[in-house]
Amino acid sequence: MIRYRLKELLADKAFRERRQITLGEVAEATGIHRTTLSKIANVVGYNTVTDNIDHLCTYFDCEIGDLMQRVNE
Repeated sequence: MIRYRLKELLADKAFRERRQITLGEVAEATGIHRTTLSKIANVVGYNTVTDNIDHLCTYFDCEIGDLMQRVNE
């Protein structure tokens, strides 16, 4: 199963920038609907398109492996 580390990346970015970052802000910056971001962050096993992965990696300035992790079920 693929696990998304969106919540962790949000927390890390918020800490570095010393401010709170909302999913709404990420949605506006990436063009990904806020509902989709919420599902990526909270729904176990959620499946999303590669464009969303690309936009998130660009926003967080990270590699795919920083955003996604394969875990054994």
